[in-house]
Amino acid sequence: MSVTSLIAALKAFDATARAGTITTAARQLGLRQPTVSAHIIRLESEYGVELFYRKGRRLELTQFGNALLEHTQRLFSAEQDAQLLLLAAKTHYSGTLNLHAIGPHNITPIIKAYREQYPGVHISVTVGDSQSITKRILNYEGDIGLVLNEITDPQIFCMPYRAQRLVIFASVSHPLVKRKAIHINDLNGEEFVMREQGSGTRKAFEDTLKSKSITIKTSVEMRSREAVREAVIQGLGLGVVANTAYQPGPGLVLLNVEGFDAHTFTRLICRVERRNSPLIANFLQTAQLQLNLALSCPGAANTKKP
Repeated sequence: MSVTSLIAALKAFDATARAGTITTAARQLGLRQPTVSAHIIRLESEYGVELFYRKGRRLELTQFGNALLEHTQRLFSAEQDAQLLLLAAKTHYSGTLNLHAIGPHNITPIIKAYREQYPGVHISVTVGDSQSITKRILNYEGDIGLVLNEITDPQIFCMPYRAQRLVIFASVSHPLVKRKAIHINDLNGEEFVMREQGSGTRKAFEDTLKSKSITIKTSVEMRSREAVREAVIQGLGLGVVANTAYQPGPGLVLLNVEGFDAHTFTRLICRVERRNSPLIANFLQTAQLQLNLALSCPGAANTKKP
């Protein structure tokens, strides 16, 4: 098999492994379905390997197929980065940057500054929790992620960004609102509306309570800040959120809880081998400049760096 034929076959394999079906892979590659099938069959017969288990219309990777996918992901990600580098030189930085973030509050100021410098770059933002974002970055399904707390996976480059103080809020009808003073011990036994497992905010909050030997009850789990906020307004329990993400409004009160001091630490992540890709490197540099600017301004005492 020639190098050209091998690359074409590997592209067919990579697309099929990601899509799960040959039909979808063919559509993504702009090829006919029999062509993609022929590429995969030739790979298997040429090298005496089995890449997929056939389960009806779906394909499931074999152990060898999973191992090969790790290599093709790096191969075609590097190819894309090379194309972006050449395109950047030709067009003075244009292209698409796919971002994944825990929320809009920390990422949008960076985007604004980045777009002012590189207006030709189209930016797409998907919101999720830290675990799902990290998985997407590892699987080459995004360029940069903004997550909570440190990622220790050696395949991930992790850049500290800033700290966020956690705040507790309640419905105006909650009994704690009527108290003149609230101590952290008063949270013992209280019901909270919590984010789902995997949320960095939830972990930081629960770790803080555990260190104080305080036990709470989880009344409802929600998959977004907006849903938590609405549930708290409806009286389903107390809520906790980063101060940068808290949205005041009718029916809500921030609680001043003595002895409660919890923070989350935001970080920007990308795959290690992609950190010098032009669009990614420029975004990380813009974020660092934004952080330095915030730290140098009056009132920067409220802006911690991890």
